[in-house]
Amino acid sequence: MVFWEGYLSDETMGTFGPIVLYWIYGGIYQLLPPLERFRLHTRQEEAQKNLVSLPCVVKGVLLQQFFQATVAQLLFLITSKTNLGGPKTQPTIFIQLIQFLVAMFIMDTWQYFVHRYMHENKFLYRHIHSKHHSLIVPYAIGALYNHPLEGLLLDTVGGVLSFLVSGMTARTAVFFFCFAVIKTVDDHCGLWLPGNIFHLFFENNTAYHDIHHQLQGFKYNYSQPFFPIWDHILGTHMPYSLVKREEGGFEARPTRGWKEE
Repeated sequence: MVFWEGYLSDETMGTFGPIVLYWIYGGIYQLLPPLERFRLHTRQEEAQKNLVSLPCVVKGVLLQQFFQATVAQLLFLITSKTNLGGPKTQPTIFIQLIQFLVAMFIMDTWQYFVHRYMHENKFLYRHIHSKHHSLIVPYAIGALYNHPLEGLLLDTVGGVLSFLVSGMTARTAVFFFCFAVIKTVDDHCGLWLPGNIFHLFFENNTAYHDIHHQLQGFKYNYSQPFFPIWDHILGTHMPYSLVKREEGGFEARPTRGWKEE
């Protein structure tokens, strides 16, 4: 039993629930006071370094989410009428946990290699992926600020593969995609808040991804959104330390003398 049962189908919730949650969770971060003592970059840095305005970011994210919702509705429509989707009845919690882990691995794998290729291919970076990196200082509601084609290839296709390969039901997919959205938003929030559960349980977190957005980490720390497995295996992991700034807040700095793994 879920709270939307009787009001919305699992397919509709799986399509629009993550979008609504994105703006709620990202909006909370956006409305927080400055919290300078927890920021990885100062407000001044954010204003000076970022190459795109907040209204443009909002429009860009909404455009990507429109395409995502369209693809998601088509996916659920096709799988509900064929045998491509998961079982019709909800499996046990243990099976759903296994499906979650499989989906996380599939999404991590897909996003790592597509993301890395978009950096290594100069044409794709210049014309596609550079849009995301115009936010040199990331913030929460800019997490999905991408070129529409990147959003389709990286996030939407990655989500489709995770759903199909894991064999999860549409109901399980609601929880998985909502969790993935929250994690992605948190990784871009630019804050190192005490007690943040994602910082406690995930090495791939706000500071880890912040390194990637900075010049020195540009070709490292590609992994997203869950685990840095492929960074460690393929030598693109850049270790770092969190250093307190004199003016308040933290800075994620590459570890002195680090070597490629």
